[in-house]
Amino acid sequence: NQTVQHTDITDKPEDGVIIWGLFLEGCRWDSEANSLIESRPKELFTPYVPVWLCPVHHRSPPDPAKTLMCPCYKVLTRKGVLATTGHSTNFVVTFEVPTDVPPEHWIKRGVALFLALAY
Repeated sequence: NQTVQHTDITDKPEDGVIIWGLFLEGCRWDSEANSLIESRPKELFTPYVPVWLCPVHHRSPPDPAKTLMCPCYKVLTRKGVLATTGHSTNFVVTFEVPTDVPPEHWIKRGVALFLALAY
C-alpha cells in the first residue's frame, strides 16, 4: 500500500524488510495516484513512501512503459569511487517506481532516490 507512512507500521513483515527515509529529487510521490508527479515550485527534495523489499521467485518483470527504473544513491553527489565489482560506492540499488507518464519523462528530469540529503 503506497499510502502508508512509516509511523503507521507497527509489525515487522514475515518476509523481507521495510525501509523508509528515502528522498526523491526531480519529482514527488502522489499516494492517491500511486505514481510520480511533478514537483511543486522550488521543491527540490520530497519524502518517498516506505518500501517493502521482499524476495520473490520467478517474478514477472514490470511494464517498462509504466515503470521508472530509478537509481538510489547514498548521497546527493551521484558519483563515487568505482569499486572492484564495477559499481560506484555511492550507488545503492535500482527501484522500480510506478509512473503514469513514460519513464523517459522522469529520466530527462534526472529523477533519483537518495538515502541522505547531507552527510
